[in-house]
Amino acid sequence: MGIVAEAHNVKILGSGDRVIVLAHGFGTDQSVWRYLVPHLEDYRVILYDNMGAGTTNPDFYDFSRYSTIEGFVYDLLAILEELQVSSCIFIGHSFSGMVGAIASISRPDLFSKLIMLSATPRLLNCEDYYGGFEREEIEEIFEGVRSNYKAWCSGFAPMVVGGDMESVAVQEFSRTLFNMRPDIALSLAQVIFLTDMRHVLSSVTVPCHILQSAKDMAVPLPVSEYLHQHLGCQSIIEIMPSSGHLPQLSSPDIVIPVILKHIHSVN
Repeated sequence: MGIVAEAHNVKILGSGDRVIVLAHGFGTDQSVWRYLVPHLEDYRVILYDNMGAGTTNPDFYDFSRYSTIEGFVYDLLAILEELQVSSCIFIGHSFSGMVGAIASISRPDLFSKLIMLSATPRLLNCEDYYGGFEREEIEEIFEGVRSNYKAWCSGFAPMVVGGDMESVAVQEFSRTLFNMRPDIALSLAQVIFLTDMRHVLSSVTVPCHILQSAKDMAVPLPVSEYLHQHLGCQSIIEIMPSSGHLPQLSSPDIVIPVILKHIHSVN
């Protein structure tokens, strides 16, 4: 294991010929895939933590490098290079769905398929686009992170997951969210909530599978349809009868079979 893989807590499971890479979203770490991994024993599975996750060394977090999503794209490509991956199925949750998409533009040879779970190119509403958040709502999120991070986590987690604090999924998301250093969480939130990646969609040529909960307060249904219409590749969209932005944690019985179906599909 090289220095890049070590910094990102890379874990490699299984010894199959085909490679699956699992990438998590904001506020979580690789443990978000705990219910999916046992079903992938026929594959070589690569798990990693995005820099800034509570499981990574905060001293490695470069605020300049990660001021744009490209910093995470470079990390992904560096991990694949260090592990000598020649082709993979990439499964990206939330903002990591777009990390994989952007990485595939420069290195389409490395990706046979992109599976985007609860992904979005833009969270902020604008005149011709409904992303789910008004600017005032986003500013309230930033202020909550600044003023009292622990209290903000306690409110944000159930809202995003779609459950109460008694829910195992909410408790798990609260744990990984609170493990982040508050200043890093704020920096990441600013990047994710204010980034507009719509302009890159037409350049994606790798087949994309768009998986979306029927009810997701962070990524409304029109976003998945926007992706489907604007990606420059062959794309498939499936709306799942699940709710919340982390359905792989909150509704694994619904979501895991859907993910597996799209992994095994020919295109």
